[in-house]
Amino acid sequence: MERLRQLVGEMLLYCFVVVLLTGGFLAFFFEPSGGTVVYDGAYEPLRGTFMPAGFASMITLSYDVRGGLFIRQLHHTAAILLGLLAVCWVLIGRSRITFLALGLVSLGGLAGFGAADDLLTGTFLGRVPVPVWYGLHLLAALIVGAALVHSSREEAARQPRTAELVGLSLILTGLLLYVL
Repeated sequence: MERLRQLVGEMLLYCFVVVLLTGGFLAFFFEPSGGTVVYDGAYEPLRGTFMPAGFASMITLSYDVRGGLFIRQLHHTAAILLGLLAVCWVLIGRSRITFLALGLVSLGGLAGFGAADDLLTGTFLGRVPVPVWYGLHLLAALIVGAALVHSSREEAARQPRTAELVGLSLILTGLLLYVL
């Protein structure tokens, strides 16, 4: 059971690295603004439509930036996998930090949707300004990263990693990212 927990922990760490790298790419093109703009990008069915600026920047990123849609989808898939693996990690875990990580992964996912203004428009959560969601998303990501690194070091001190474990976790993470 300890090796399974360590395998899931390694996969969590690799998913987080993917989320961090793709999120860094997306941050260069995302404009965290809640103001309303008229969309004038490449996606013709929405051209001339009034929409939140954050959402317009996500559509522009998806259709006007080379590889933007792929990176956005990879970020979303890795974030979902991160959440699923965090649930598995909590179920086989035994420390308090696992519950903290699960809560922060959930908060980070919700804040990501709030920052992009994808699904929260029209709800009471949609009244929170987009820059607040964006800041909360970044803060949750930093805390989750610190929790994962701390837990990974703690587990490696108890039972050192092997090359087989690292290779298996990399293969499984890549396979799950491909399948999802």
